[in-house]
Amino acid sequence: MATGLFDTPPSVAVRDTGPERADEYRALAGVAIAAAALALLSPLAFIDWWLAVVPILGMVLGSVALRDIARRPTALTGRPLAIVAMLVSAAMLAGGLCRLALVYAAELPTGFERLSYAELQPLPGDPADAVPETALAANGRDVLLKGYMYPGKQTQGIRQFLLVRDQGDCCFGGNPKITDRVLVQLADTGGIDFTPRLVKIAGRFHVRPAGAPEIGGGVLYHLEDARPR
Repeated sequence: MATGLFDTPPSVAVRDTGPERADEYRALAGVAIAAAALALLSPLAFIDWWLAVVPILGMVLGSVALRDIARRPTALTGRPLAIVAMLVSAAMLAGGLCRLALVYAAELPTGFERLSYAELQPLPGDPADAVPETALAANGRDVLLKGYMYPGKQTQGIRQFLLVRDQGDCCFGGNPKITDRVLVQLADTGGIDFTPRLVKIAGRFHVRPAGAPEIGGGVLYHLEDARPR
């Protein structure tokens, strides 16, 4: 129906733009998303000690997300996601550290002691092939040493091999220092197969300079009657 110039126009419904409606337009905090992604990757902490950094970062980013959301409640959302990410990361961190601690304790046979390549290095200023007191102290003892298999012609049923300090020497054609190489003689006649991964070898340690041209040069150190752990 037509209306006159001074007639009152019909009422127009006004859309509610109150706080409830505005909440629908809050953005999901990017830091909360990153924390959730790290939470999904946090089971990596069960593999190695240094991977514990993944759940730790997940917990840190989760706390940052909660702080940002608290500071900008009308612009950001994602508080439940950040809390869940922190809880998952914390659980994976605790579980991973417990598992690694158990593995660390179980890998050392009774009566053995740990030996590291750092204890086999000459003192500053000494010749490159000098045997330090720390290595001499371990002579004749049962030890556990971790290292990498130096690749040779044989890949299966290996009974004798060179155990070296790092992957740069063993896997990329490097020639490891004489104090970074240990000649391993396995007790098991079946031997083991080559692997580029870190291996743990338990055996009787000896300091005995010897030539070993078939495996790339001489050695100072030996692990005999050895067994992989």
